[in-house]
Amino acid sequence: MQRKPAPFVYLFPNLFTSASIFAGVFSMISAINGDFTKAAWLILLSLVFDGLDGRVARMTNTCSKFGVEFDSLADIVAFGVAPALLMYLFIGHEFARFGIVASALFVMFGAIRLARFNVMTAQIEPSIFIGVPIPTAAVFISLLVLLFQKYSLEDKFGVIILILSIIVSLLMVSNIRYPSFKKMDHMPKNIMRWFVGIISIGLFIFVFPIEGFSLLFVIYILYGPLRALYLLSKRITRNK
Repeated sequence: MQRKPAPFVYLFPNLFTSASIFAGVFSMISAINGDFTKAAWLILLSLVFDGLDGRVARMTNTCSKFGVEFDSLADIVAFGVAPALLMYLFIGHEFARFGIVASALFVMFGAIRLARFNVMTAQIEPSIFIGVPIPTAAVFISLLVLLFQKYSLEDKFGVIILILSIIVSLLMVSNIRYPSFKKMDHMPKNIMRWFVGIISIGLFIFVFPIEGFSLLFVIYILYGPLRALYLLSKRITRNK
């Protein structure tokens, strides 16, 4: 018979969720103060805390309905409002109503994505996501800000951030499937492949941190639509 965890153990995953909210709020304050670099990195820090809370809950067997709801509320702050505010203050305010629409759309579609995820969790495979996860979309926006700031692209190409944010907002509420890394194949035959891949990616990110992370997230976001187009073309070819 499995022993029930002590009551205080349930605090551990919620502490990481609280840390994610704190990082999100700190990011918003930094963006308001004009420190866009710090604001963007704080959203990435929120992603770390968001990944830890679920893993800690599973490791300590403290998954609860409260934890699920708390995590969703944390996500809308850290990965919905924070990146939308960062994007608006960084470049959106220069495009008047279009900037407001792009920022608001990101938050609204992010909230829809979270609500749909909570409703459909029991109905879908744990190895996939339906639509781009909101943390992925948020970090993508943050990395765009870091890239544009590093190479001083915001003056000439700032509108690209708004356009890409609308695209990723639509992908959040799409039915396109994305891989989930919650359950990976850890069989011995794949260990060396994962080991080599992680080392290669880690070294590239060490040399080019912003570019490396950006490349990873772009590949992940493009994977869904490209896979969907590939499967569609195969279906059309088969029906000819």
